[in-house]
Amino acid sequence: QVQLVESGGGSVQVGGSLRLSCAASGNIFSINDMGWYRQAPGKERELVAAIWRGRGGTTQYADSVKGRFTISRDDAKTTLYLQMTSLKPEDTGVYYCRKYGPPDYWGQGTQVTVSS
Repeated sequence: QVQLVESGGGSVQVGGSLRLSCAASGNIFSINDMGWYRQAPGKERELVAAIWRGRGGTTQYADSVKGRFTISRDDAKTTLYLQMTSLKPEDTGVYYCRKYGPPDYWGQGTQVTVSS
């Protein structure tokens, strides 16, 4: 069984920064593809960023966050990160990390609120 626990969310003002962490338990983290998703109130969950270990660490970003967010991983710490800068109100939502499967695993989410 894999457990994913997100942390690092909070309330920031426009233009601020946050770093989210996703701590993974289990010994398969280092061979998994991982991603960050977010869900704003009344909207569907959407992909924010992903990192594909099978593709040499290739990263993928939603157009709305390119140049502002950076996804990274530390396999020794079995932790996935999302560095978020130049935050905007539309970045507000619950952020989830996902281990791509099968089977897929999701964390419980961490709230990010960006206010002007």
